[in-house]
Amino acid sequence: MAIDDLLDEHEQSERVRNWLRQNGAGILGGVVLAIAAISGWQWWQTQQVAKLAEANQRYDAVTRSLRSDNLEQAAKDVAALEAGKASIYRDLAVLELAKAQVEAGKHEDAIATLRGLKVEGEFKRLIDQRVARLLIETGKADEALSLLKDGDDSASLEIRGDALMALAKRDEARELYSKALVTLDSAAPQRRLLETKLMDAGGTVADPEAEQI
Repeated sequence: MAIDDLLDEHEQSERVRNWLRQNGAGILGGVVLAIAAISGWQWWQTQQVAKLAEANQRYDAVTRSLRSDNLEQAAKDVAALEAGKASIYRDLAVLELAKAQVEAGKHEDAIATLRGLKVEGEFKRLIDQRVARLLIETGKADEALSLLKDGDDSASLEIRGDALMALAKRDEARELYSKALVTLDSAAPQRRLLETKLMDAGGTVADPEAEQI
């Protein structure tokens, strides 16, 4: 190997060492940050798994309390369930608690339980409908109407009609029952009940096929 070649290699190695001295800290810092990020992600996942496991245990506690008809303890167990990733457990527990409260004749408690749900979209509409039915049963038809004032689907229209019937407003109830029938599928199992409500309100049941025209 020629002397010139050795000098070139020496010069190149010096340049590499200089570059490492100037940039080595930054490279090392990036590696440290990457390791920290990976470790942090793994820690976060571990925490989430632990929270879900805890939520599952609390949900089991709710179901055990409901099976023993201990609604007071079930309510405490539901309150102990956290939101976030574990929200599905809390939502299920709330629905089961509300069902048990209704079966026990504690409609006011069931209303408060359902109103504690923080839900959106289609699920919220279904919860509002259930709350509205309970409000009618507890003599609060006006509140039920206010809750579903913008509801134009078949179920909401029917419930609003029920509220109006409770308020002795048969004409308005009849109109809503008729609208509900138009929007309800002709093969829907609840259609017969809705037709009966319409007749009780003084209306007549038309041919389902004619209603769709």
